[in-house]
Formats: sequence, C-alpha cells, structure tokens
Amino acid sequence: MISLMDGRVIQVEQHRNVNLVFSDGKSHTPLLIPDNAYSISQINFDTIAISYPSEKIIKIFNMENEKVTKVIPLDKDCWGLSFANNSLAVGLSRDEIRIIDLEGDVLKSLQVQSESNLCNVVYCDDRIIYSDYEGHAIYCIDVSGKKIWQFKQDLREPQGLCTDRFGNIIVADGASNRIIVVASDGRK
Repeated sequence: MISLMDGRVIQVEQHRNVNLVFSDGKSHTPLLIPDNAYSISQINFDTIAISYPSEKIIKIFNMENEKVTKVIPLDKDCWGLSFANNSLAVGLSRDEIRIIDLEGDVLKSLQVQSESNLCNVVYCDDRIIYSDYEGHAIYCIDVSGKKIWQFKQDLREPQGLCTDRFGNIIVADGASNRIIVVASDGRK
C-alpha cells in the first residue's frame, strides 16, 4: 500500500487486484492492472512502478490513461520496490538489492543477506532500509551496500515498511500485530 502525492492510496491485494482508494477512505476503484502485482512505488504524479515476482518484471504504469508504458525485465524474482533519486531500488530474491534507472539499466547491485525474500524495501536519503521477516530484523544500508545499522529488538515478523518526514521507519510487525517506529539511527 502506498499513499500518493494527492492523498489517494493505492492498495495491492497480494497477487490480485490493485485498488485506488480515494481520500475519503470509503470509495475505491480497481485499476486495470494485470493480476500478480506485488509491490508498488510512485514515480511521479501519474506514474507508478509495479513489481511482478513470478514474471521477473517491473511494469511502469500511467494511472491517467491506465496503460503500461514500459516493461523492465529482470533475471530474478523482483519483490520490494521503492523510487528515489530518479531510480528504483528493487529487492531481488533473498540476496540482492538492485538500483536501476527507469530504462532498466543497472546503476548498482548490492549484495545483502536475508533469510526471506526481499519483499519490503524503502529507498530514501541515499539509504536503503529492508526487512527480513524470517530473520526478525530490519537493516539499513548505504548505496554502496555498507550496513549502517540493524534492528532486531521486539520484532517477530517485520513486513511493511515506510518512513515519515523525520526519517523514522514505521514497521508493520505481522506476527505481533503491532506497528513499531524505529528512529532513523536504528534505535527504538
């Protein structure tokens, strides 16, 4: 789920429908996006990127005319997706976060270790934060791949991630049904 620049929300039903929820929180409409969508990130006002792990592709989608404008093929299952600095950070399988431009050219390939697929990735301020839900941890790395910090305190199954305007990381912990806020320096 992401919040768009205009206050609307896009909600992806795992491997199913993609819904546009209006700012009143009550009305929504399904977007004409093919099934099996997994992760989503906004590129600009009218454009989003969507990952399709089973197809090993990212689709760039124009919301105004509801058309796919570009398909970026990858060589691994692509899970979590985040846009910043005019590029996409995409979690590939369990061991790589790749930074690519909007043409699909590789800008950086960062080797990481995770016990689970890299389903949740946030790219901001030249840092990448990702969750390892099976390893019960959140990691923060810089764009060279160097670990800045890791957070494991009280996590059971960290999944959804986002940041607030202060750089704090908001974590949805699935197994404990809690929302945890982690300071930008990796301390609780």
